[in-house]
Amino acid sequence: MYLKTSLEEKRRRERVRIFSLAIGIGLLPPLWAVVSPILGIKVGAVALVCAGIFSANGNKVEDSIRISVGFAVSVFWGCLALHLINILPWNKSVNQFVTLGFMGAVAVFIANSRLKKFIYLPSWLCGWAITIGILGETPMNLWGYLPISILISMVVGVIYVGIGVLAFGRFLNKLLT
Repeated sequence: MYLKTSLEEKRRRERVRIFSLAIGIGLLPPLWAVVSPILGIKVGAVALVCAGIFSANGNKVEDSIRISVGFAVSVFWGCLALHLINILPWNKSVNQFVTLGFMGAVAVFIANSRLKKFIYLPSWLCGWAITIGILGETPMNLWGYLPISILISMVVGVIYVGIGVLAFGRFLNKLLT
């Protein structure tokens, strides 16, 4: 009888955990989607991708700074890559191959050096791809504050969406159990 009660309690707690997570996901990211354009951030959806990196890392709050630093470096890295692609002397495809190959390898070495405790490589690489994807089709002279908007959205993804949904879910879970 005790095992049956214990199993039922475990299932109930799991349903409450899933319900709490669903409510958090259903409220916090859509709020950011509404607020970000009001703040002038046209790339608010980037936060959802970046929250996914936080989640894929196991929702480790203690890694949130490393993940955020990786994203911050990635925006600079993306801007630098696009600049190099535009100024190297070969055709665009060769410039792109050489730049991305070299910079990707350098990123791996840097992120696995003594800086490993400060930079999370997956966020650096993911953020680099996001930055190039967003800025790549826009002439550099029209970027304006777009790189800063990308960075803000990335950090919002880790702190507000990632940690926020986690904390909100835990709060709801405590209320309901």
